[in-house]
Amino acid sequence: MVDVQSRLDQRNLPIDQVGVSDLRYPITVMDPKAKSGKQQTVANLSMTVSLPHHFKGTHMSRFIEVLNEHSGEVTMKTLPLLLRDLKKGLNADSARVEISFPYFVEKEAPVSRARALMEYDCTFVGESSPVEDDFVLGVKVPVTSLCPCSKEISEYGAHNQRSYVSISVRSCSREDGYPEIIWIEELIDFAESSASAPVYALLKRPDEKAVTEMAYENPVFAEDIVRGVAEKLIADKRVLWFQVKTVNHESIHNHSAFAKIEWRRN
Repeated sequence: MVDVQSRLDQRNLPIDQVGVSDLRYPITVMDPKAKSGKQQTVANLSMTVSLPHHFKGTHMSRFIEVLNEHSGEVTMKTLPLLLRDLKKGLNADSARVEISFPYFVEKEAPVSRARALMEYDCTFVGESSPVEDDFVLGVKVPVTSLCPCSKEISEYGAHNQRSYVSISVRSCSREDGYPEIIWIEELIDFAESSASAPVYALLKRPDEKAVTEMAYENPVFAEDIVRGVAEKLIADKRVLWFQVKTVNHESIHNHSAFAKIEWRRN
């Protein structure tokens, strides 16, 4: 049959990224607390490659074929292989894969010890080009923050807010060439321990009392949260680069509070 995509294009304009997006697909990710060491989840994927100026289009079906060949397992070790096969299968110089997925962690309430699964939004972004390969891990963590100013000026009580801490990290390379492993759970802990209190999936009344009092005893601004996370990431020798952002959805203001720090190890 006629291969229209491979026809010559006369406009002399290469395309940086072309491919498929909004593809929902079951994947397997590493889970250090699971008996199997893995967790099954469903991801939203974007897979793209560079397109030389002389090609009219890319072959969309080949993206799905390459993904199927890897059986949906996505780790720091398998993603470079997926990128390699995308470049090879589509005759491209560079390839990029963006994967967003829900990751579940069993959390224990502070007093009752009731257990329930807590959901966190995570991302893997992998890229392979003639210059370098890149991998970025991201996680978005909901937390509670209590306003230090409100606590200081109020005769009783203080307003708090639901906050979201977004952490993206690049790892230093190991001797075998793969990035150092940084676990999703570790980034979650960095965020929660820098906030006024964590957010839980299941709380009994004694737990609600404990969490409310915990937040009251640990007031933080958005600035305090990003600085707290940044300190922990800088102290971690596995971290090559990071970006941490915090958005506090204010409960008494008609705006949100925002702070961001980006850093790279020299």
